[in-house]
Amino acid sequence: MTLKTTIGAMEMRNPVMTASGTFGYGVEYADLVPLDRLGAVIVKGTTLKAREGNDYPRMAETASGMLNCVGLQNKGVEHFAEHIYPAIKDIDTQMIVNVSGDSAETYALCAERIDSLEKIPAIELNISCPNVKHGGMAFGTDAKAAAEVVRAVRKAYHKTLIVKLSPNVTDITEIARAAEAEGADAVSLINTLMGMAIDAERRKLCLSIGTGGLSGPAVKPVALRMVYQTSRAVKIPVIGLGGISNATDAIEFMLAGASAIQIGTANFVNPHVGAEVADGIEDYMRRHKIGDIRDLVGALE
Repeated sequence: MTLKTTIGAMEMRNPVMTASGTFGYGVEYADLVPLDRLGAVIVKGTTLKAREGNDYPRMAETASGMLNCVGLQNKGVEHFAEHIYPAIKDIDTQMIVNVSGDSAETYALCAERIDSLEKIPAIELNISCPNVKHGGMAFGTDAKAAAEVVRAVRKAYHKTLIVKLSPNVTDITEIARAAEAEGADAVSLINTLMGMAIDAERRKLCLSIGTGGLSGPAVKPVALRMVYQTSRAVKIPVIGLGGISNATDAIEFMLAGASAIQIGTANFVNPHVGAEVADGIEDYMRRHKIGDIRDLVGALE
């Protein structure tokens, strides 16, 4: 029985990945979680220059989920390359960097710098962040703009390129096809859904910028539907995420057409969830006499 999963030129020991922004840089969890049980860790968002992020408060709990408007706080790609990369490069799993920007040029320059880091086999291009004032959503909600960014990055970046898609669109398959046409090796979906929370007693918005990205179990049905549609619209692998909390959730995404999955908000509740999901997928394959994880992908009756 094999759980080995290939995305572009990158091979993972299993299809379980952690979602950017929910697992730090991996090292923060190393004392709690056997990182070598994961297929990949996607580190928090990285931009060309340092970003302070949005003002506080920037997180709010909701029914069956949470809202965030962190705003891509990070110290920039040079800081990542000089200080963080040396600490994560020898972790025994695939380490992937989530890349964001405010123009096609800044995306490409950031990706180019990461391309030079030998032990980073892939990037996830975040064209779908709903929590920044410039870039992000502007690229992820328009097929032409998405194509422009992916084209620029593809010229500068020579390893596995995953493009993260926004659910805040009319037709996510249109954006997926645009990314595929410009050289994406895979697409990941969904990013968070736009939402809002209000404090009735104070009669104020709960988040500093008013709106934020909704994640957690509440978004799973939407994510599942979009993964199903997208996997039938493109030929490249689809990576599914959105509300995955256990192995059954992950298997549902794979049956819908996902070649791999990402776990996000559930990491905050249970840091061990990634390893538990990997074990659960293996158990499911054993019970259903599935010898190769690829035979599970899109295998709805």
